[in-house]
Amino acid sequence: MDKVDCVIVGAGVVGLAVAAELAKQGREVVVLEQHELIGSETSSRNSEVIHAGIYYPTNSLKAKFCVRGKQLLYDYCASRGVDHKRCGKIIVAANESQRATVEQYISKAAANGVADLYWIDEAELGALEPEVQGIGAVVSPSTGIVDSHGFMLSLQGEMEAHGGALALGCAVQSIEPRGTGSAVHGEDFSIAADWVINCAGLTAPDLAAGLTGAPQAYYAKGHYYSYAGRQPFSRLVYPVAEAGGLGVHVTLDLAGQIKFGPDVRWLSAVDYSFDDSHKDEFAAAIRAYFPGLDASRLQPSYTGIRPKISGPSEAAADFMLHGPEQHGVPGRLNLLGIESPGLTASLALAEAVAGQLS
Repeated sequence: MDKVDCVIVGAGVVGLAVAAELAKQGREVVVLEQHELIGSETSSRNSEVIHAGIYYPTNSLKAKFCVRGKQLLYDYCASRGVDHKRCGKIIVAANESQRATVEQYISKAAANGVADLYWIDEAELGALEPEVQGIGAVVSPSTGIVDSHGFMLSLQGEMEAHGGALALGCAVQSIEPRGTGSAVHGEDFSIAADWVINCAGLTAPDLAAGLTGAPQAYYAKGHYYSYAGRQPFSRLVYPVAEAGGLGVHVTLDLAGQIKFGPDVRWLSAVDYSFDDSHKDEFAAAIRAYFPGLDASRLQPSYTGIRPKISGPSEAAADFMLHGPEQHGVPGRLNLLGIESPGLTASLALAEAVAGQLS
């Protein structure tokens, strides 16, 4: 059986960031990806937002890695020519009952080390985004957007430039202890490694099953609609966050086109099909802050699935770095529940993984 220093399972944005970081440190790295292209699931089926670090509990891994990762990501994109834009976003209080919740985001962000949020009143909101209706909003200047595929291609190139290898079409079926390391097995391959880093996203909990403390996988599906014709917004627009996600919000792409999404629909299995039957509910959520919505201009775009490790009736789980200290097996590290803000946090997560391996 062939043996390498590090096997990374999953070539999404987190797996590629980890692989690039470890390869730069001189480690022998192989990335195994079940699909025939990189980042084809969670990493490319999201809002492509660079999050500021607003919503997450103080001292949580989500807060820590989002704030650190945001700066690393902006610096990385600027230095390597990856398309991105610091466009900013507003979080709208649609009515007085939401004012306190929205204003709380300012102090919550400050506790996470994000000190640039500020409140604007109804008149200022109207001047900033004339199509948006609300009694006020919080502005987040450091929120942005990124070309996620361009970012992943850059990470892949960096990993390969430092001697790392990517193997597509290699679905890992099991991981087993082997000496002080582990061995991964697929249908027609086996490979041993000193370290196996499980960055498999939606299937990461399945590959961690049997280890002490490994959580169950849950799937929260979100739909995105594009909006045809004239584009009414110049920045991202968010409502008050809801259970399971951040609410149906406005996201811009780098060409200035907008999309609305995602909603939250819990699944028992991975299914990317687009269900247009809830369009009226979707439109109603948007009209809470954009009363001028023309629902006939909403066009089904794509769906994504959040790789959750907490269910619909539970509080949102934090990121989980599940290593030997937690499960007792040497040479195994699982990255679990890496949902939003995983894209923003990817480079900070890579730093943390490299630190655990050193």
